[in-house]
Amino acid sequence: MTKGRIRARLRRSHLYTFSCLRPHVQESEEATSLPEGPGFSRIVHCNQPILHRRRPLKYPYNYISTTKYNVITYLPKALFEQFRRAANIYFLLAAILSLTSISPFSSVSMIAPLVIVVGLTMAKEAIEDWNRFIQDRKVNHRKVGVHKEGGMFSYKAWQDIGVGDVVKVEKDHFFPADLLLLSSSYEDGICYVETMNLDGETNLKVKRSLEVTLPLDDDATFKDFTGIIKCEDPNSSLYTFVGNLEYDRQVYPLDPSQILLRDSKLRNTSYVYGVVIFTGHDTKVMQNATESPSKRSTVERTMDYIIYILFSVLVLISVISSVGFAVKTRYATPHQWYLQPYDPSNKLYDPNQPALSGLFHLVTALILYGYLIPISLYVSIEFVKFLQAIFINRDIHLYDEESGTCAEARTSNLNEELGMVDTILSDKTGTLTCNQMDFLKCSIAGTAYGTRNSEVEIAAAKQMAMDFEEQNPDGSYHQMENINSSFGASEIELETVITSKDEKDHKSVIKGFSFEDSRLMDGNWLHEPNLEQIVLFFRILAVCHTAIPELNEDTGTFTYEAESPDEGAFLVAAREFGFEFCKRTQSSVVVCERYPSFGQPVEREYKILNLLDFTSKRKRMSVIVRDEYGQILLLCKGADSIIFDRLAKNGKMYLDDTTRHLNEYGDSGLRTLALAYKKLEESEYNAWNIEFQKAKSSIGGDREAMLERVSDMMEKDLVLVGATAVEDKLQDGVPQCIDKLAQAGLKIWVLTGDKMETAINIGFSCSLLRQGMKQICISTMNMEEGSSQDSKEAVKENILMQITNASQMVKLEKDPHAAFALIIDGKGLTYALEDDMKHQFLSLAVDCASVICCRVSPKQKALVTRLVKEGTGKTTLAIGDGANDVGMIQEADIGVGISGAEGMQAVMASDFSIAQFRFLERLLLVHGHWCYKRIAQMICYFFYKNIAFGLTLFYFEAFAGFSGQSIYDDWYSLSFNVILTSLPVLSLGVFEQDVSSDVCLEFPALYQQGPRNLFFDWLRIFGWMGNGLYCSLIIFFLNIIIFYDQAFRAEGQTADMSAVGTVMFTCIIWAVNFQIALTMSHFTWIQHVLVWGSICMWYLFLYVYGSFSPTISGDAYQLLGESLAPAPLYWATTLLVTLACNLPYFAHISFQRSFNPLDHHIIQEIKYYRKDVEDEFMWSRERSKARQRTKIGFTARVEAKMRLLKLKLQKKQSSTSFQSPTFRS
Repeated sequence: MTKGRIRARLRRSHLYTFSCLRPHVQESEEATSLPEGPGFSRIVHCNQPILHRRRPLKYPYNYISTTKYNVITYLPKALFEQFRRAANIYFLLAAILSLTSISPFSSVSMIAPLVIVVGLTMAKEAIEDWNRFIQDRKVNHRKVGVHKEGGMFSYKAWQDIGVGDVVKVEKDHFFPADLLLLSSSYEDGICYVETMNLDGETNLKVKRSLEVTLPLDDDATFKDFTGIIKCEDPNSSLYTFVGNLEYDRQVYPLDPSQILLRDSKLRNTSYVYGVVIFTGHDTKVMQNATESPSKRSTVERTMDYIIYILFSVLVLISVISSVGFAVKTRYATPHQWYLQPYDPSNKLYDPNQPALSGLFHLVTALILYGYLIPISLYVSIEFVKFLQAIFINRDIHLYDEESGTCAEARTSNLNEELGMVDTILSDKTGTLTCNQMDFLKCSIAGTAYGTRNSEVEIAAAKQMAMDFEEQNPDGSYHQMENINSSFGASEIELETVITSKDEKDHKSVIKGFSFEDSRLMDGNWLHEPNLEQIVLFFRILAVCHTAIPELNEDTGTFTYEAESPDEGAFLVAAREFGFEFCKRTQSSVVVCERYPSFGQPVEREYKILNLLDFTSKRKRMSVIVRDEYGQILLLCKGADSIIFDRLAKNGKMYLDDTTRHLNEYGDSGLRTLALAYKKLEESEYNAWNIEFQKAKSSIGGDREAMLERVSDMMEKDLVLVGATAVEDKLQDGVPQCIDKLAQAGLKIWVLTGDKMETAINIGFSCSLLRQGMKQICISTMNMEEGSSQDSKEAVKENILMQITNASQMVKLEKDPHAAFALIIDGKGLTYALEDDMKHQFLSLAVDCASVICCRVSPKQKALVTRLVKEGTGKTTLAIGDGANDVGMIQEADIGVGISGAEGMQAVMASDFSIAQFRFLERLLLVHGHWCYKRIAQMICYFFYKNIAFGLTLFYFEAFAGFSGQSIYDDWYSLSFNVILTSLPVLSLGVFEQDVSSDVCLEFPALYQQGPRNLFFDWLRIFGWMGNGLYCSLIIFFLNIIIFYDQAFRAEGQTADMSAVGTVMFTCIIWAVNFQIALTMSHFTWIQHVLVWGSICMWYLFLYVYGSFSPTISGDAYQLLGESLAPAPLYWATTLLVTLACNLPYFAHISFQRSFNPLDHHIIQEIKYYRKDVEDEFMWSRERSKARQRTKIGFTARVEAKMRLLKLKLQKKQSSTSFQSPTFRS
């Protein structure tokens, strides 16, 4: 057999009893029971695609698009996105008004900045959407074989496929549309499908064709093929399908086992033929997709409200100015002889119509005071976010060496949102796990084997050691020793775990096998007691499965194509123990046993009599075989709760020990199964097999129930052999990352397409679940869900009752350490997400420590994300790696894609991409924390400086009789935001750090400053506005008081308007730059150059500008050199006003740091005085305090274990003191 080749003619229907057996007869009456009316109106003419290109059957082609814009909608939609910003609307109106004569500025100076800002942002949006278009184009131009005519197939692009086309899909290719399976390279129409892109599951699904279409197994057979499919209309349900096939004058019912969905992949099957049912956006995967949303951060939305407030202030002072101007025009202008003579044609200054003049002046004032709402704010924010994104992209700590992948900020609009996340919604497969199962431990005949520790055990033990060290730095070792001696090594194996070699030193080179125990390896199990049970244990692993062996000719060993990763790990383990599964025929399996002969291996053949397959409801799998000696055996593996209930009285010999081992394995985050067997008499088996064959041959809706009942009759009176423990390999650092995120106060939900048992096991692995946590399981599994309305209402009422009861139980819980985990399946979620129930479900979920949603479709992932986002009103982050996660990623406030093995769909739809889940810790706790504080402080400071500057214009307007005269030269005003104060703001937004990155990770509670919005709440915003108002008053009135009648020059002249305006502007430059220096916590040479260089730039600008001829510089000609610089009053005023402006802020931060410090203030003080080096105990204590109280993560697991140990110790000590005899002296 060649490498990787499957025996294609193996008839799989003999193996898959439940899912693959076909009734021998199809009855038309049953098949024609398709509901009529809306929802079931689709008609497909097989092999006649031309009929679907005209009405009434005009179905869409297979072209798909996930872009936000197209050629027609780009301009209107992009412009709409830009003018959703309140400030841009104002600037648009100002630009239009600048075209009139009443504008105080030229039209070019108003229109050009708006065009540049809006144009750059629209260009950025276009580039991002172009990348999506390129990805769509690659998918649409994939090729697949399509039947043309006369039994000839040719390759066509996916986008050109139509409904009714017959296509031929080859191995390891994706299905281009939703297909009805007609036949495959297997003679009984079986094919294997990987649905990772749909539901995240890595195990292969078995699909089967109808028996009637099996002869269509060659290109030529489709020459005259026709048929009609009547089925459901396009919908988003991945797990259901209702339809009939009319073929050869017969009607055959269709179900999901015959449907091949788009974006799933054909595996282990050379080829399949199928007819297209749904195309393009009608396919189920696209029905689960959501439109690319336009996302805006919380800070940006809040900034709109600030703009509204400032615009209201702008309108208010403009109205005051216009009223003042009207009054002045009416009563004062006629008596001011120095004004130009009255001109009746000039309506701007008409004493006879003061209201009209005031109205004109209102427009002038609205433009003049526009510095309150600077357009440069948006330019600065865009530039700062762009630079922040570069720092994220180039962070070496976010680089994955194995894949050579860096982090990528695919959009810079949401940088600060990374620091405000409240809830993380995560996919499981490929995101938390790396799709690999490793056999780690086992329990055989009541004896535990396997010395290697799981990742969860190692992480928890290290955390426990750290806690001991922090609480008892001088005596931790002795205290641990005392606890160990008190309870024994089985209670807490702390020292063994910590002092063992590094995990990497033990890393197994055998994929799927990480077991270490010399008692079982290399045939040493032959010297163990209970040898018979050990052999039986290994044989159950090697025989009880549905896998297919593949010989690797390079290595000479077998690899296995199994339905689930667990099954593959069991077979690898059996092979390593000496029981190698090497051959499967239609009715038998062959196991090559290396021991006890040690020489030539012995091949033992087991005849397969029956196979009872694993289902989510059964939670077990059994195989009935006949061994070489004619003995009939039932070999069974399944969930321990199911197996234990089916044990015989004499089969419970090892039950107590096995139960204890299973609890230990579960606490270590391992997935467990129990193994049992039963010997059958010939007569007993024959009697049962007659009933089983009757159930198999039955036709009707109760067939599955009959099979289940007959199977239950056999799977009882079992004898327990042992249990297995496999580790679902998490990605590197996942438990530590989840623990750190939990300490930062983040809530973590897992949304997966996996079965409930798998999801629960992963919950234990990554410490979202732990022993002692109360699990609330909401499911429809135990209810019969019919199609009638009454049945659905009954199921809905049951789900509501489960939610209500669970909510009541959570509310009545008195134990403060009690933790609840909510686990819900996809069907239950369907009802829980309905409008009349979703808020109760959300309320229950929020009260639980962790939430796991299983068997969810991509659309359900998106709906859950929307519910959390809208229901809590807090920031959500969704993270995933597959196409099934796209809807969730797009729906969340922030979408993070993992560039893993499932393609790039999630990355293309995401806002940020990382290589592994563990990088999320640094992305949020470091970059998120920094970006939030930087942007928040930057925006607050921006409004502060513009209020301080803009209001001085208003004060002078009132001081000068509301004449519309500016006290500043036009070039001063234009340079204020562009040159003189822009660079310090950029340095604040790009380089500011309240604490270093290491401290951010050591003190995860610092992250809560973002979700609590401490630096951009309304109190702080109004505080900064008040600071700006105070500075404007100080700057204007101090300067007016000082220079009003004070001699300024050496000759005794007072200062004119240009001198006063320049001194006032100098004070503004000094005050706002000094303020930003006080705001910064982290200085490098860059900040020093930009802050103090901006002040120097003002003097350089004033000198150069004053050097031009008076026709250019006007009143500023030689102003600095001849007038200001020689005057001591100029320098004294600058110093006085600067100190007066910044004194209140300095007093505020001094008081806050002394009496009400924030967390980062304390850390800054410790760092400044080097207490982290000189007093390690204090540093450790502060680190321990800097954890949010959490009930998930291995820290919570350790704390729970510590509480239990302390309680046991107290009980033991009290018991000892009570029992001690009393001696009299």
